[in-house]
Amino acid sequence: MAAALRALVFVAALFSLLATTGESSAETYPTRPVRLVVPFGAGGPTDVIARIVAQKLSEIWGQQVYTENIPGAGGNTGVATVARAPADGYTILVVSTGFMVNPSMYAKVPYDPIKDFSPITLVAASPNVVSVNPSFPAKSLKELVDLVKDHPGKYSFAQPSTGSTPHLAGELFKQQYQLDLVTVPFNSAALAINSTIGGHTPIAFTALPPAMANIKDGKLRGLAVLNVRRSPALPDVPTNAEAGIPDLESDTLTGIVAPAGTPKDIIDRWRADIAKAVATADVKERLETLGFAPVANTPDEFGARIKLEIAKWSKVVHAANIKAD
Repeated sequence: MAAALRALVFVAALFSLLATTGESSAETYPTRPVRLVVPFGAGGPTDVIARIVAQKLSEIWGQQVYTENIPGAGGNTGVATVARAPADGYTILVVSTGFMVNPSMYAKVPYDPIKDFSPITLVAASPNVVSVNPSFPAKSLKELVDLVKDHPGKYSFAQPSTGSTPHLAGELFKQQYQLDLVTVPFNSAALAINSTIGGHTPIAFTALPPAMANIKDGKLRGLAVLNVRRSPALPDVPTNAEAGIPDLESDTLTGIVAPAGTPKDIIDRWRADIAKAVATADVKERLETLGFAPVANTPDEFGARIKLEIAKWSKVVHAANIKAD
């Protein structure tokens, strides 16, 4: 009986110690600099948003959060680096929609977006937009469908990067209405937009930020923002549903994930403090200037969104036979 009692006391003490240790890690994290990996080169929206997040969390925590750019293979190199990192909260990853699209587009990717990562939050989202050269005859998406159907193979659309959500939105548009519309890939949104401004490819599917100023200046005509709500940045441009084309919504996303197995208290701290950061006036303003709206949803909500994006775009990728090396 005495031995059994001692065993129970030992087990109770052990559980108490483990609980105390967990509370301590939650309260003291981070105790050293945290690496926030950006799987692309410097200067793009993902990188800019990562730096905004890193700066704010450094201020909140009193500990440095620094960004590290690891580009290559459409983002796969940086993603794989974090997938193999210790799940201790000191190497975290910023992702874009390519994180969810690449597994369908590449023959093999060095990570599993569901099994290898724990979602933290979707930081911000920006709708994609369809724009045309001002001289183009179609004044709405519905008119664009009719025009392309009347002249199969005559028209083309510019897209900024193979496998990007603007590209896939264009492919989805073609698939929905069985359109013979030529896809013209470019290496950046700027090149795609310049081609449309010049009239070489009269239609452009791009993210909102790079097209925004050109639409406001009249160099492009915005046909639709691919979202359920109009963008505050372009209040006069209708949504795709308002323009007569439902089910074409697509966003450019920026989110944060951690290696699978990262302690829940660390995940929750990241999410809570990112929510605080994006709620501040200066961060909101910086995001809106980029054409993004803050989101800061929960890990479960972001996890559900990741699965939704994978399912949605994999169908489009396979139907269009899009492949990347």
